[in-house]
Amino acid sequence: MIQTAGGWIVADMPYQRMKDYLDELDRRGLLRRIAAPVDRAWQPACLAKWMYQALPDDERFGLMFEHVIGSRIPLVTGALGASTHTYAAALEIEPDRINEKLMAALINPIAPRSVNTAPCQEIVNEGEKVRLSDLPIPTWTPGKDAAPYLTTIVVTRDANGGFQNMAVYRTQVLDDRSVVINLSPGRHGFRCVRSFLDQGKPAPIAWVIAAEPAVHIATVANLVYGSEEVHFAGGLKGEPIELVKATTIDLRVPAAAEIIIEGEIHPGETANEGPFGEFAGFMGPVGERPRARIRAITHRRDPIYYGYTSQMPPSESTVIQSLTNAGVILKLLRHDLGEHSVHDVHIDLTFGGLLAHGVVAMTPAYPGHGKRVGRILTDLTPLKRVTVVDADVDIRDPVHLEWAMNSRFDPARDTVIIDDVYFPLHMDPSIRTADGKLAPGSKMVIDATQKIDAGSFSLPPRDMMLKALDLWRDLGLPEFRIPRRAWLRIDKS
Repeated sequence: MIQTAGGWIVADMPYQRMKDYLDELDRRGLLRRIAAPVDRAWQPACLAKWMYQALPDDERFGLMFEHVIGSRIPLVTGALGASTHTYAAALEIEPDRINEKLMAALINPIAPRSVNTAPCQEIVNEGEKVRLSDLPIPTWTPGKDAAPYLTTIVVTRDANGGFQNMAVYRTQVLDDRSVVINLSPGRHGFRCVRSFLDQGKPAPIAWVIAAEPAVHIATVANLVYGSEEVHFAGGLKGEPIELVKATTIDLRVPAAAEIIIEGEIHPGETANEGPFGEFAGFMGPVGERPRARIRAITHRRDPIYYGYTSQMPPSESTVIQSLTNAGVILKLLRHDLGEHSVHDVHIDLTFGGLLAHGVVAMTPAYPGHGKRVGRILTDLTPLKRVTVVDADVDIRDPVHLEWAMNSRFDPARDTVIIDDVYFPLHMDPSIRTADGKLAPGSKMVIDATQKIDAGSFSLPPRDMMLKALDLWRDLGLPEFRIPRRAWLRIDKS
């Protein structure tokens, strides 16, 4: 990629492996390489937590730990979802084109291509050679998590439909050759595994570590069951994702990945999983989950290990999920449901796509249109709150959003409460009960669109403001970046 006056543009070809992307982040100053030895049991996770807790979105960066004690493989975290800027870099676009790129890929998916040989299988370890401890798997909530956890892409397959599912399910390491996966009822991976177990057959499962960025972004999307995320990934990459058959199980895995872990889940084999630090910012409970036997670990000759850091938001997982699923929802509204009055969608960068706050910018076509769109989203998505505003509001600007709430929203008139909502998996800490039983939750729609013409903005006319901008510069006053909310207001003055 090359830099121009307008930003970064694609100069050659899509990233063919994770290392290409990391090199690009390095060139942009969005990756920090840590040469000092680190203890995977606590140091990488704690450093990542400080970055997310202390630095604003536009100042964060990926972390690459080049020397992890006890492993010869470097550990990377935060590189995909450090910020909106790193996420946009993964898609090889500018940040303001993220939704546009996601929608185009969803509407125009590209099927994968099968290959017979792959970089991810340059080294194959099976049987006694399988040692998960050789990988720099971190403990993500040191002092509280039950064990180190794989936090990466998990591949499963439906025994009846034949399609594969790619998603992220945290996986607790039990020992060198066994793990327990947080596959819960209702999740697509659980349905795939059950389709084998219900027939008395072992279910194949694989963990994909450090694939091309497009694959990672696609696999956090909330798609319908049966949709293959790898087709979405191909649309994002602009060319087919190459898949290769795993060496010991009947799954196809991304050929360009750095590391593949192959396993099987046998009928009746379970183990306790957790506690683990969850995306909502609290420690999750212990639960019985499927246990898997690891059959092989394959990798490149010079592999890189990648793991998402989550736990207390904001985090990498919430940034990636928020940005990806905003694009999914925009495509749902505009393309699938024909709501062409919807201009943009944003999800807060704290809770990702689940239980989050979604904001919709639209031009209402009739009274109550904003509420209708909000109700649709609470029904069809895992969003907990939906706020609908006019298209003249920058939905990524908290100051502008608060102004719209204060000037265009009447709580008694413009609030819709949807009660008796079932939130699975005990994920919502606000409705957990002391005895651990499931309790119903609720959702909320806020219609902060303008109901009447409140008059012109209390700003000078546009031409006068532009003259004043020139005067500001002539007077030598401090330079500033003009926020989008200012242009949206000035253009209507």
